[in-house]
Formats: sequence, structure tokens, C-alpha cells
Amino acid sequence: MTRNRILQYAAICGGLAVVLGIAVAAFVSLKVPFVTAPSAGPSTGPCEPQPCANMRGYIVWVSDLKVQEGLVTMKLTFRNSSSSTHAAPEDFTLIDSQKIDHTAVYFAPDCSKWPRTEFNNGASFGPVTECFRPASTSPPLGLHWTPDFGPFCCETFIGLA
Repeated sequence: MTRNRILQYAAICGGLAVVLGIAVAAFVSLKVPFVTAPSAGPSTGPCEPQPCANMRGYIVWVSDLKVQEGLVTMKLTFRNSSSSTHAAPEDFTLIDSQKIDHTAVYFAPDCSKWPRTEFNNGASFGPVTECFRPASTSPPLGLHWTPDFGPFCCETFIGLA
């Protein structure tokens, strides 16, 4: 291979790397950082009673919120009139007052993992129990919800306490 041919390949690879870097930076800049302060309307539509979130017709209500001995437990109830097809425990994390995400725990009493559940067309599901053991149970606490609407959409924050 000649030196010119090697330089051409190197220039092409370098250009592709720059374009890829710009694309990744643009995608990352589109993501909005979370605010952990509770808000009256964290969703794309109204829902009552609070705390709840309405993401394009997919609604989740949080009830029976308890904070005891470092464990945060809650009941989640869903109604789905959206293009999303399911609910799954992996769609939720708890954000503590230190802005740290915590995944659900299932080793505490009454904290069993519920299965991914397919439903839509206005169907309801739940209530199911979701439990978290955050580093801090001091307010504010929030629930980060990422329902499955595709690879580039959607997430919301539900203020809890």
C-alpha cells in the first residue's frame, strides 16, 4: 500500500470519528437533567390525585408511600392509553436528596418483584409494590420513570416527599 493511500484511509477514519463524536454530543445535549424538587405537573398531561405522572396517555399513580427504617415503599397503579405496551419494574428508579439513582430492592418483606406486564388500549394494571433502599431518606425524594416509547423518548420525574 502506498503512503498516499494510507493517508487517505487515515483521513477518512478521522473524519468519521469527528462526525460520530458530534452526533453523540448532540444526542447527549438533548437529555434534560433531572430536578429533584417536587413539582405540581411533572408530566405531559394532568393527572389526579398526586403524586402521579401522565406520559402521553400512560398514567402511573403512586400511593401508600412509606419511609421506614431506610426503606421506601410505595404502590404503583397504571392506566395505559398510549403507544407503550407494557409496565416493568426496571422502568423506575428512586432519586434521593443527594440526587443518586437507586434501583428497586426485593429482599424486604412485602417487596417482591412484579413481572413485566403487557397492557394497552386504556387497560389498568396494579397496584403493585415497589421498594427502594436509598442512601438517604431525607426529602426531597422522587421517582424517575422511563416508560418504553422507543429509544429516544421519554422520561419524567414524580416528586414524592
